[in-house]
Amino acid sequence: MPHSTEDKETKFFKLTDGRRISYLEYGDSKGKPVILLHGIHHSRLMFGLIPGFPFSDKARFIVPDRPGYGMSDTYKHGFAVIDYYKDIRELADYLALDKFSIFAFSGAAAYSLVCAWRMPDRVLNVGIYAGVGPLNEVSNRGIIPPLKLLYWVSDIMPTVASGIMDSVGILIRKNFSLYNKLLRSRLTETEQVLHSKLSPPEGIVSDRLEGFRQGGRASTYDISLARNWPVPLEEISTEVHIWQGSDDRYTGSMGEYMAELIPNSHLNIVDGEGHYWIIDNLKEMLESLVEVSL
Repeated sequence: MPHSTEDKETKFFKLTDGRRISYLEYGDSKGKPVILLHGIHHSRLMFGLIPGFPFSDKARFIVPDRPGYGMSDTYKHGFAVIDYYKDIRELADYLALDKFSIFAFSGAAAYSLVCAWRMPDRVLNVGIYAGVGPLNEVSNRGIIPPLKLLYWVSDIMPTVASGIMDSVGILIRKNFSLYNKLLRSRLTETEQVLHSKLSPPEGIVSDRLEGFRQGGRASTYDISLARNWPVPLEEISTEVHIWQGSDDRYTGSMGEYMAELIPNSHLNIVDGEGHYWIIDNLKEMLESLVEVSL
């Protein structure tokens, strides 16, 4: 039976370099394994807020905090997405996962694709919704100007961008209702309806607090990847499913751009939808990865 985030106990795993990964597990330990990677500003708690998750016990879901988010230690010598596959490989070995799928939301796209690129023998397939990809004149179509500016500032002036992200974290801690109001003001009516389905309300607050537990440096780094893209998309042999809302104002045409370059990709454009279509449709996307009706 599905379990809420409130029922789950955070687990920890120590990597060989001494860092700690925090993660949650859902579903059947004998089910098809899927590693779920949260978006920017989120944490391991994110997926537990989606109605019905984990939908059934036919799959095994592992949801780690990425480095610098929640209770996962950051890299000892600065952020390095290119090495993230090592973290996932060690965690998978510890959990006795030979082969597994990965699903990534938004800013986790680069992390999932690094794993697919570096571990084609272990990553069965990858699913990405609203993925942040390389930012250029083609992929930036549809992205709102303030976010285009943030992508640029995060790369060129990371200290300034990190200060902005730290301010967001402070606002979440001090006045979450105002933060939520500002967030929703950037959403379309359809997205506002979807966003209101996340529950429980206190869980939404907890997720964002965990996302900023260590400040805004991790978020800043992840945003900067759009202008400092680390993954040679043409070299990925793993099957990659990409879903992209046609009206996503956060990632614009990034999904289409990545799908054109990844050899074994499947692009699904969701007409009229934005960044939060995932809330009503995560189940169907996961089913396409594990090939099991959840």
